[in-house]
This record gives sequence, structure tokens and C-alpha cells, in this order.
Amino acid sequence: MNLPLMPKATAIWLVENTSLSFKQIANFCGMHELEIKGIADGEVGAGIKGLNPITNKQLTKEEIERCSNDTETDLQIIVNEVSTKTEQSKKKKKYTPLSKRQDRPDAVYWLIRNHPELKDSQVARLVGSTKSTIDAIRNRTHWNMANIRPQDPIGLGLCRQIELDEAIAKAERSLKRAEKKKEKEEKERLAQTNENNLEKEESSSVTIEE
Repeated sequence: MNLPLMPKATAIWLVENTSLSFKQIANFCGMHELEIKGIADGEVGAGIKGLNPITNKQLTKEEIERCSNDTETDLQIIVNEVSTKTEQSKKKKKYTPLSKRQDRPDAVYWLIRNHPELKDSQVARLVGSTKSTIDAIRNRTHWNMANIRPQDPIGLGLCRQIELDEAIAKAERSLKRAEKKKEKEEKERLAQTNENNLEKEESSSVTIEE
């Protein structure tokens, strides 16, 4: 599936300038429908400038009008050099262009603050950082900590919303499994304690009778 260049910025433009449904925009940009609603409500993407997919030659005005008149249809991206390169780059190993590498600490800081459930390995994969950098930012020992400002990695173009959603869902499943394991161990501990107390009571009762 081909996705537009800078999906979130494109979604912002489509929300602001078209009558497309949230679902249509979400499908086209590879994002969650609730996030598109968040954009419309002003809760998501604040400060990000919308990107016109028509001027980028990834959509035509006619295609937008066609889908605006039929909410059951999906927008079809124009497969061109820009969209093809964008898709090919997603299939390759995570690589961050030199121009964006300075943004990675900001993205790491944002993820640590907003999604503490994510493991360091997940954060590293999402933005192409290293565990040592993440650890330094988490512990506020990074050499440039005074200049690091939390910024949404999606807005910075370091990862896609769908990738972040998948990582969060995986982290939440891991936390739930850990909680269930802890609850099970606690129940077993209490059961063993009760059993031991019962044995002591029975032993004391036998001693008294004797």
C-alpha cells in the first residue's frame, strides 16, 4: 500500500480543506480514524502545517471530489516518483536522513514522556535511535539535554502513526501479561500462606488435646 509523503501533515490538510470522512482520510494516510478525529478537534497535530497532496501530485482535485460524494470509496494515490520512493524507504531497514538525525533526541524524549509503557528497544526501532541515547535522555544525562525538546516523532517524519500504534498495543499486551502473572503469583502466595497457617492451627490443636 502506497502512503502519501508526510501522512500526518497530509491528513491535516485533508481535514481542513475537504469534506472527506475521517475513515477515508485515515485509510489514505495509514492512520487511525480516532487520530483523524483528534486532528479535527484540534487535539492532535497542533503546530504541524498541512501538506497539500494535490500540489505534491499524489492526489487530484477530481479524485477528492469523487470520494467526497461517496463516503464508501477510498482515495487512490497517484503512484509517482515521490510516493514510490516513500513506500520503498519504509520497506528498508530503519534509516534516518542526516537532516533529521538532530530530531531523534526530541522524538525519544516525547515518546518517553507520553508513552512510558514502551520499552527502550521499541523506542529505538521507532525513531532509529540507540539504547544508550535513550537511557541518557531518560536519566537526563544526555550531553545536549538542555536543548532537547519533546516533539512528536510522527510530525517529524521519523515514524508512521500505524507503527507507533502497533508498538503501544504490543507494550500494553506485555504489561497486561506481567500484571496477570503478578496476580497469579500473589494468589499462590496467599494460598500457601493460608495453608501454612491452617497446618499450624491444626498442629497446635493436636498438641493441646494431647
